[in-house]
Amino acid sequence: MHVDDEPTNILLFEVNFKRTYRVISARSGFEAIELLKQNPDIDIVFCDMKMPGMNGLEFARQAAQVKHGLHCYILTGYDISPQVIEAINEGWITGYIQKPFDINQINDAINKALGRRS
Repeated sequence: MHVDDEPTNILLFEVNFKRTYRVISARSGFEAIELLKQNPDIDIVFCDMKMPGMNGLEFARQAAQVKHGLHCYILTGYDISPQVIEAINEGWITGYIQKPFDINQINDAINKALGRRS
């Protein structure tokens, strides 16, 4: 799943990954929580940090309650914050990826989350 409030970012993610993976996109944390409930087979989420209404950390905390063991990566154009480090240490965020993201970084994160070698 990819969560981002910017339609261009959603499109870029879908174009780059839909041939290899089933990509479910959401434009808000609220929408993503509902999609996560409707699609319990989702194992990995890439979520923008800065979104109106519910930021990436708020989404990740709620998503971890909806599905235990979910791999959630925060996508951010900013330096890693103390809150993100704390979330990683607490285990409800798997990691973070700097924007603009590199396709190989996303593939590596997916492979790591699924226990595959890249």
